[in-house]
Amino acid sequence: MLQLEQEIKELIISSLALEDIAPQDIDSTQPLFVDGLGLDSIDALELGLALQKKYGVSMSADSEQTRQHFSSVNALVAFVAGNRAQ
Repeated sequence: MLQLEQEIKELIISSLALEDIAPQDIDSTQPLFVDGLGLDSIDALELGLALQKKYGVSMSADSEQTRQHFSSVNALVAFVAGNRAQ
């Protein structure tokens, strides 16, 4: 799981062009939106596409479950681990 956590942090940085942030700067329990990392809805779409390309996971854009999956790095790790294409 630690490797997947690191991969997702790197994916967040590269897909959203967060040049001034290193993976170790992202707290895995911290919110990704508003407070915390401060991402917005456009970032969510870009990150969702990047996750779909890399791990083969898909999610509904307006689902309450999707909001929960995007709540933190840890939530994304759990979602990807449970749903990625083999």
